[in-house]
Amino acid sequence: MTKKMILDKSLEEWTKAYPLLKDLTSLKEVFWTNPKQTSFNDAMKKISLNEADVKDAEDRLDRFASYIAKVFPETQANNGIIESPNVRVPKMKTFLEEMYNQEIHGDLLLKCDSHLAISGSIKARGGIYEVLKHAEDLAMEHKLLSLNDDYSTLDSDEFRNFFSQYTVAVGSTGNLGLSIGIMSAKLGFKVFVHMSADAKQWKKDLLRSKGVTVVEYASDYSKAVEEGRKQSDADPKSYFVDDENSQNLFLGYAVAASRLKKQLDEMDVVVDKEHPLFVYLPCGVGGGPGGVAFGLKLVFKDNVHCFFAEPTHSPCMLIGMMTEEHDKVCVQDFGIDNVTVADGLAVGRASGFVGVTLENLLSGDFTVDDKTLFVLLSALADLEDVYLEPSALAGFRGAVDVFKTEAGKMYLKENQLEELMKNATHMAWGTGGSMVPKDEMDKYYQMGRTLSNQE
Repeated sequence: MTKKMILDKSLEEWTKAYPLLKDLTSLKEVFWTNPKQTSFNDAMKKISLNEADVKDAEDRLDRFASYIAKVFPETQANNGIIESPNVRVPKMKTFLEEMYNQEIHGDLLLKCDSHLAISGSIKARGGIYEVLKHAEDLAMEHKLLSLNDDYSTLDSDEFRNFFSQYTVAVGSTGNLGLSIGIMSAKLGFKVFVHMSADAKQWKKDLLRSKGVTVVEYASDYSKAVEEGRKQSDADPKSYFVDDENSQNLFLGYAVAASRLKKQLDEMDVVVDKEHPLFVYLPCGVGGGPGGVAFGLKLVFKDNVHCFFAEPTHSPCMLIGMMTEEHDKVCVQDFGIDNVTVADGLAVGRASGFVGVTLENLLSGDFTVDDKTLFVLLSALADLEDVYLEPSALAGFRGAVDVFKTEAGKMYLKENQLEELMKNATHMAWGTGGSMVPKDEMDKYYQMGRTLSNQE
């Protein structure tokens, strides 16, 4: 019998070159640090995007704020700016320390993108931004809008009729589809959301209730994207939001960083050489966490350390970055099934664009078992009264792994951080959950309680 080859190498050859693959293919929780990480200044020499690009995205969101406040009343208190709270979670920190028998030096915060207005997840950043940019480009191209206009005029039959000639399409495991679908339909676009088998039924139902056409697939995320792109390409008036390669999505996410800086200032949280910031970002295809990490690096430079968190069954970014093959390999190549309760992270092939962009900026990546996600979900609900969907809990383990794993300890030592960790701030990025129906959330919670009792 011939051996299965992965890019001209057998699995044995890959595992010899990258021993961590043995644990990854055994579905064990791992912590990997990026050997290619360099200083911020050196890394930026290889990246075409910069601060001006992120500022342009921020300005565009400001221009749309009057429209957003008008059509989404839940954003009025924030004057049409879609932003999430940032909270301390000391009881959760104590729980993690006891669960893993490991002291966490420094503070633990939760960035509640789970509670972003409109679509209840981190995708309300990049997804909504990309739709708004496309709408602005079309309206300006047809001389219907200028930079000095009050954008609240977009809430009119004239604009809705104009946008109804055009289609927006996207492939999604769920949350990106929600943000693209809700925003595009509100503006008046025809919308197609191509959803993978792991997308939750309630997300499909919600989209359909907004007038969105949901196309379902029996296979995973990559197929939904491939088919969505194919259908969109056949229609000259259709615009495909490409989660794998979109710079616009990426820049929309990156805007989060300057806003976070203001929040941290208001909380008297210092980030500098003596006070490092560690951020743990759940990762699917990579656009959301990649854009946020890029923005954080622009703002905090070498004083922020960004780690991605992935399910043990879907470690696509870790494998892509570790092997440096990025989107040329997928988890299924290595016999990993890409089946996880963390639907937003159920991606088998990472974004090559994000992997290459962050090649020298990302500190590392770690994997989390589905059972762990449920246990953390019920603990956070009980202790802090915050309810997240399973995928959004993935980041919490990072605050433990940095201190507990050999790779984490080595990272602190090599970066001369050991003595500074008492001043550190750890931030788990809560990516989604506030729109999960109560009966669904109750099931998650009960699963977490059951698993906790079995520990």
